Amino acid sequence: MEFIDFQKQKDMSDIENIIEAFNSGEIKDGHSVKIKGSINKIRKMSGFAFVNIRGPRSVVQCIWNAEKSKCVLKDFSVEECVIVHGIIVAENRSKLGFDIQITDMTRISGKAAPLPLEISNNKKIDDLNLNKLLDNRIITLRNPKVRAIIRISDGIMYAFRDFLRQEGFVEFVPPKIVQTGAEGGADVFEVDYFGKKAYLNQSPQMYKQIMVDVFTKVFTVGPVFRAEKYSTNRHTNEFQGLDLEMGFIDSFKDLIKLETRMIRHMCKIINEQYTRELELILGYGKTLPEIARVPVIKFIEAKKLYADAHSDILDKQSILETDFSPDEEKWLGEYFNNEYNSPLVFVTHYPSAKRPFYTMDDPDNPKYTLSYDLLLNGLEITTGGQRIHDYEEQVAKMKKLGMNIEHFKDYLTMHKYGMPPHGGMGLGLERIVSNFLGLANIKQATAFPRDRDRLTP
Repeated sequence: MEFIDFQKQKDMSDIENIIEAFNSGEIKDGHSVKIKGSINKIRKMSGFAFVNIRGPRSVVQCIWNAEKSKCVLKDFSVEECVIVHGIIVAENRSKLGFDIQITDMTRISGKAAPLPLEISNNKKIDDLNLNKLLDNRIITLRNPKVRAIIRISDGIMYAFRDFLRQEGFVEFVPPKIVQTGAEGGADVFEVDYFGKKAYLNQSPQMYKQIMVDVFTKVFTVGPVFRAEKYSTNRHTNEFQGLDLEMGFIDSFKDLIKLETRMIRHMCKIINEQYTRELELILGYGKTLPEIARVPVIKFIEAKKLYADAHSDILDKQSILETDFSPDEEKWLGEYFNNEYNSPLVFVTHYPSAKRPFYTMDDPDNPKYTLSYDLLLNGLEITTGGQRIHDYEEQVAKMKKLGMNIEHFKDYLTMHKYGMPPHGGMGLGLERIVSNFLGLANIKQATAFPRDRDRLTP
């Protein structure tokens, strides 16, 4: 019999640990090291070669020498997993400050087949057709620049959770198979649930509100499904929702203040902990913006602002009565960036006709709601607002909209037995990431995107 030694030991074959040890002076020029990783690229020269080894976050340049290295280079191919034994060579021209002189190298994976496309060259990856990039996603995700995007997505999710826990929120997991669509619309995926009709959840809205009366402040992170037939650079049919709900609010402005602090926290975390990834995508020294003053403008005022700036619009009244087009959102983003140096703008008081049934109408003008969208560089990344908490008020609004009250018995139960004034918001992870990083298509911010035509890989 034996007992497990579960004490964590520092893995000095991990490239990140070697980088950290070199930076701290624990490992110096001339020290012997062993690293594990994948061969990212081989550049053969006369009598020697550069062999780039990819770790979980960084790529280290190793040097194979025909005289000093025991291994035979022609026996190895890119993407094979290897163990490299070598010696640290301090090198000022290296981004890491050192190279590794290979003394020996051993393959620990199967022999790698030839790649269908080159994935070590960031420029070639940037120039790839989007479909080709996604069709080959299993291997293109290994490209350092592509995976940097996914790592920043990880950072945004971490920052979201970290901030809300500091604010006293509790995370919960809502179901993804439901009996009724949360938004009351037709954009739902129907599934056969043991002979019964069910749907993939298009929002955790009902469950967030239920949990408000349990914990007051709650949040959830998980997939959201929308059967929208859009085929644009800003839509997917499955995305990661970052959702929260909080009770005992004084007004929906409490949500706006909370979200501003949250976005500031996200930028801080990414700027401090993901500098290497930002450098790969944005360029050396580039960071996410510092969030200072954030403007807030009512929907109708933002509409007028746009209409007044466009003399070519003939029917300005009709423009005021429709939702924002992508062009209008883009213009608003540019306007507030230029005029107030703010990439963010909160647009509030959306028309009641443009908001879901659970959104509270403005008591001063019921034509509009106590709701908002947050635009980041002209792209909507958040929808939020105050919810109806009174039972009679909620039923009245649902009847006014022609909804079948029987289909929402569970939802209305929480109102019937007492709900505090509350509100919440939902953010789209991929929209935040693609916007912050200036990506051309939201699918680039998704490890395995799902749209109308894509179910694989």
